[in-house]
Amino acid sequence: MGCDGGTIPKRDELVRTKKKPEQKDKTADLDAKWKHCAITQEPLREPVMACELGRLYNKESVLEFLIDRSKFECAASFEHLRGLKDLKQLNLTENKGYERPHIEKGDAYIDTQDAKYICPVVGITMNGKHKFCFIWSCGCVLSERALKEVKTDVCHKCGKPLTTDNIIILNGTEDEVTSLRSKMEEKRLKAKLEKKAKKAHKHALSCDENGESTGDSTTDGPSVKKHKKLEESSAKGKLTNGIPVKSSKLNGLANGKTDDKTKISVQKDPSASSAYKSLFTSSDKAKKQGSAHWVTYNPFYN
Repeated sequence: MGCDGGTIPKRDELVRTKKKPEQKDKTADLDAKWKHCAITQEPLREPVMACELGRLYNKESVLEFLIDRSKFECAASFEHLRGLKDLKQLNLTENKGYERPHIEKGDAYIDTQDAKYICPVVGITMNGKHKFCFIWSCGCVLSERALKEVKTDVCHKCGKPLTTDNIIILNGTEDEVTSLRSKMEEKRLKAKLEKKAKKAHKHALSCDENGESTGDSTTDGPSVKKHKKLEESSAKGKLTNGIPVKSSKLNGLANGKTDDKTKISVQKDPSASSAYKSLFTSSDKAKKQGSAHWVTYNPFYN
């Protein structure tokens, strides 16, 4: 059993205990979220974009994802990305004291807390230790501390108007991501309903212009509008089938009546050509023929 020679066993060596679940390295997790693209896990490089859930992406990776989703195994996690309208390009502030990480040799100190971007107001680094937000209207990235300490109605960096609804937390907790998702769904549903209402209003206006009935008893029906158009055409002296029509005939058509006196013979029309007149049985050429006309069947010739 041992225990000789002055060795002192520990409790976990003598008693079987439950193994603790493996915990992920917090530093590596923060680096993956704040220094790498959420889709391809490549290092972030400008231009950097963010979605409505607060995740960071490389613009090049996002374009490849939107063109062909089948190439990516994690496509199910990014179904909320429908196009570039669901993303915003970020306006980041570079950290001038940031140095690119060198090859680890084991004899040099590497600062894992350093980051490429900082807050332009407070100056803290964007490494995941502090909460950062971005404004959807302008894309400026600021720390949560700066928004709380300096309360204004405009952006601290660009001066554009600022509202609480436009502020989105970057790489938030599960509860924050859930609230952002519900806000995103409400916003999209509202935009969809507004689009439908606008389309219905546009369709109603087009129906009014075309003279269709809109269900309102006070408005003119299609027959009344048709009569008005006939009267307008008669006032302008328009032609019907190439023949000038008198206003009295138009009034009779509008009232649903026809008068024999207002009828005009095609053969007496000075504007009609001889070829057009010969198509009718009232022409002299058709009367002289001993057989039926080739266009109009007339039983008198048989």
